[in-house]
Amino acid sequence: MTDMVKNGMVVSIAYTLRLSTGELVDASPEDEPLEYLHGADNIVPGLEKGLEGLKIGDKRDVQVSAAEGYGDYDPEYVEEVDRADLPKDLPVTLGMTIAVTDDEGWIEEAIVREISKNKVKLDFNHPLAGQTLNFSVEVVGIREATDEELDHGHPHGMLDEDDDEFYDDDEDFDDEFEDEDDEEA
Repeated sequence: MTDMVKNGMVVSIAYTLRLSTGELVDASPEDEPLEYLHGADNIVPGLEKGLEGLKIGDKRDVQVSAAEGYGDYDPEYVEEVDRADLPKDLPVTLGMTIAVTDDEGWIEEAIVREISKNKVKLDFNHPLAGQTLNFSVEVVGIREATDEELDHGHPHGMLDEDDDEFYDDDEDFDDEFEDEDDEEA
């Protein structure tokens, strides 16, 4: 049955996300739903489990624990770095998010938690780590994923607003770099 949320289906959802305090953190309205590939880890595990078996038009409130969401808050993901190790032209402010490149070249985001004369404390935990997530969700679309979407692990078919046609985002990305390679040759 293809009209049910299950692995291998591209699912479109309208949702709101609130913390246990009631604070609205994120939302995707029905006219701009979030589209994801079910079973491909495109969304947090607890939400994905909570949507399993739903059909178009079904609504559900799903409470997701930290462990099934963005993980528990880990104090070991907080590091103190020398201010001199940060770019001199970077105006560091409390609460700002900065991109940091590790020794292997991976880029990670960190939140500035403390600033002193010579040190900056960076928090590499996800901003929602340790939080219970409260989703109110409506399933607004379901379709079978294409073989290419299954291979890539995410849905394709973003709307090109200039000509109202769908395009394959990966194909355009590859073509863009092929054009640059041709120009360099």
